[in-house]
Amino acid sequence: MTSSGDHIAGGYHGGTAAAEHAARGVCDRPATEFAAGNTNTYVDLHQKFAADIDAEVESALEGLGPSSSELRTAVAGLLRHQTFTYPLSVLPLLVHGAETGDPGPAVPIAAVHDLWWTSACYLDDIADGNTSIVAGGALGAHEALLASVVTGHVLPLRVLRSLPVPEPVRGALADEALRCAAAAAEGQLADLGGDARRATREAVAEVYRGKSGAPFGMITAMAARLSGADAERVDRWRELGSVFGILWQLFNDQEDMLSGRDEDLRNGTVTYLLACALDGAGHGHSDRITALHAAAPESAAARTTLTGLLRAPASLDRFRHDIHGFRDHALRILAGLGGDPEYLPPLTDLVNRSSRVLI
Repeated sequence: MTSSGDHIAGGYHGGTAAAEHAARGVCDRPATEFAAGNTNTYVDLHQKFAADIDAEVESALEGLGPSSSELRTAVAGLLRHQTFTYPLSVLPLLVHGAETGDPGPAVPIAAVHDLWWTSACYLDDIADGNTSIVAGGALGAHEALLASVVTGHVLPLRVLRSLPVPEPVRGALADEALRCAAAAAEGQLADLGGDARRATREAVAEVYRGKSGAPFGMITAMAARLSGADAERVDRWRELGSVFGILWQLFNDQEDMLSGRDEDLRNGTVTYLLACALDGAGHGHSDRITALHAAAPESAAARTTLTGLLRAPASLDRFRHDIHGFRDHALRILAGLGGDPEYLPPLTDLVNRSSRVLI
């Protein structure tokens, strides 16, 4: 299923040094050209606050209380296991910085991001049949599942409820978490039930908006709410996060193909690349693509042939066109929002990096 939670986010490492922490980012895939060039603007900011983010997660764990020692151990084990490649928990820091000039107060939102994605990545691994934490003996299957639920839902709410802000603000932040949970679950269910025979670019984009856009929209909206932004600006920051989530899923899809692991093909996932290949295909060619997609989970030959069709010039032209469309939409939102000049450039940089066509 390989969602953009495929080891994207940032993440807790139980006291790891900040420099090591900053090198990680959402669900363990090898870094590609995303990290090329000058990354100091956002990587350095994440490194500056990484220890504070870890401390926020640790505080949430301790808040479970002395009677929850086994639960704390299980959750800590999951957090250590579920590492990341890109430090995208920097996003709420950048949003708060853009609104106020000070990113620091958004550290708890960055912790929420890490907790949410740790849970989502593990649940995604279960759907993909990849439960290495269980196979390695670190946790039993039931322990890991319970730890995942607590990590992604109980601990984020604890973080939000502990914020020293007026009750209406805490309530609004909790509402964002609930909104995200429903939208992301709907997106993941649609992803699991995807049918290549009915795949369109518009339909797949809506799935991506749910399963990947919702959690990014959640943290950008939370950071904006925490900054004191008005409702209209909060909505625009949420939309930015949502579009960024779509872009990140498209980036993630390409990484899967470039890595050679082909998890999407092995899992029968209906990706945007697949929809681009099907769009405009004649009846016979469309039937061939869907037949290869159906055979791909069990056939290396089908995966190889289908990969070639997904990378055909006409398909990639559609893919490139749409990525640029999502990118331009995100950049227009940022331009309209404005904000502190120190923090807008790294936000623009993240949008541009996530919009690269790598294949």
